[in-house]
Amino acid sequence: MPLRYARTLTGPVRTQKADKQIGVLLAFVAGAVNAGGFLAVHQYTSHMTGIVSTMADQLILGAYELVLAGFAALICFLCGTICTTIMVNYARVHQLRSEYASPLLLEAALLLCFGMLGARMELLHGLFVPLTAMILSFLMGLQNALITKLSRSVIRTTHVTGIVTDIGIELGKLIYWNRGRQREDGNFVVADRARLRLHCALLLAFFSGGAMGAWGFAHIGYIATVPLACILVIISCTPAFDDLRAWRANRPDGQAH
Repeated sequence: MPLRYARTLTGPVRTQKADKQIGVLLAFVAGAVNAGGFLAVHQYTSHMTGIVSTMADQLILGAYELVLAGFAALICFLCGTICTTIMVNYARVHQLRSEYASPLLLEAALLLCFGMLGARMELLHGLFVPLTAMILSFLMGLQNALITKLSRSVIRTTHVTGIVTDIGIELGKLIYWNRGRQREDGNFVVADRARLRLHCALLLAFFSGGAMGAWGFAHIGYIATVPLACILVIISCTPAFDDLRAWRANRPDGQAH
């Protein structure tokens, strides 16, 4: 049952239920990485709106080093989205079962590196910022692109502004008074309660993950990302093993050993 459940969560055959479940799980991971990572690098790495706004502010103030730091984070986030897109489309073209699992395995590997080597990587500077900040920005782009493609742009796990906006829209529909009669187009204003529940769950998961991530970084440091990496490995390893087993079964006899 656990293997079947993992295959359902990250396999290529999608259901709305599976999309919602992995969306909530990844929102928890994103909240933990984002809030906990802030304690490590003093920067929210999923908030591209804030980063671009900060770049504009610092440009006017003449703080060009901070402008370059923001630009580096933006580029890393962008590279994460590009990486996911390439991995997913490559898997689709070659009919692999790990099209959604492979980006999560990459995210898990990077989280493990961050957790095990974060203190040392913080001393290494790449594009004007510590390597740790670059990795976290890349991870957030990687994950956000994955859930966007997986759910066909219905779910976001790092974009809380969009989540809160969707909650507000459905709440507005929910309290709208139809006055007991239909509009001219023959439709009532009706809230999508399932969508409202989903986005409330995503918001709660992101907040809960943020609280846990902040607590973990505050008390045990970088190693707090290791359990998050383990979660990602558990839910994504089954489709990857399916591909590995299929590859071994289809190898030519001359390469069997």
